[in-house]
Amino acid sequence: MSKRRKFTSEFKTKVVLEALKERSTLTELAQKYKLHPVQITNWKKDFLNGASSLFEGKGKKLGEEKTKAENEKLYAKIGQLQMEVDFLKDISEKI
Repeated sequence: MSKRRKFTSEFKTKVVLEALKERSTLTELAQKYKLHPVQITNWKKDFLNGASSLFEGKGKKLGEEKTKAENEKLYAKIGQLQMEVDFLKDISEKI
């Protein structure tokens, strides 16, 4: 029984970009990379569908602001927990 092969995103991108250049046919690319032509077509379709998200400027800025707010909240929690640890250390030393 054969195991399923897993491909890295770098490999998939390399194959898709070569397919988009159209210098070789899908059959030639499939033979070159030992893939099925349908697999290359599916990767190409996924790549093209996701390409528009790369140019969404507003989404990145909003995500960065959200990340900063989450970081501030986490740092506040870390500070609070550190104060509690120090307090409990002081009490345990006195006992």
